[in-house]
Amino acid sequence: MEGQLITALLWFSIVACGLLAGLYFTFSAFAMTAFARIGVSAGVAAMNSINRVIQRSLFMPLFVGSSLSSLALAIIGALNWNKPGACATLAGGVIYFVGMFVVTMIFNVPRNNALDASDPASAEGQALWARYLKEWTGWNHIRTLASTAALILFVIALTART
Repeated sequence: MEGQLITALLWFSIVACGLLAGLYFTFSAFAMTAFARIGVSAGVAAMNSINRVIQRSLFMPLFVGSSLSSLALAIIGALNWNKPGACATLAGGVIYFVGMFVVTMIFNVPRNNALDASDPASAEGQALWARYLKEWTGWNHIRTLASTAALILFVIALTART
């Protein structure tokens, strides 16, 4: 039974990491550049709209669920160090939890909140948007890489278990 639970957690985490890596990649690869090109007010409005909608979408259960599953897998990997795939399970869990969840909560969410409270027509709002584009996107690159690396490590862990 324990083996089936670990396998299910790995499968869920693999799919979740893939979906979120793709989402974050979209923003890193072209969405933020597109928002920067449509003008400050339009870019801020678009990003604020996305940030509001995403909080009430299927993204949230996936975001929370994948964070919890990766943390559980990190603990399982640490407690079962002598078993096949444990190192990859531990590494994938830690990389995802820190590189995706912690980065989101400490770096991306506060920037989203500041952007939502700003006035894009003011000089301060325009300066904030310029910083936001650079800083938020930089942290998003970390989330993209962490999600992708965790996906690969979870696949290695799953393969080692079979």
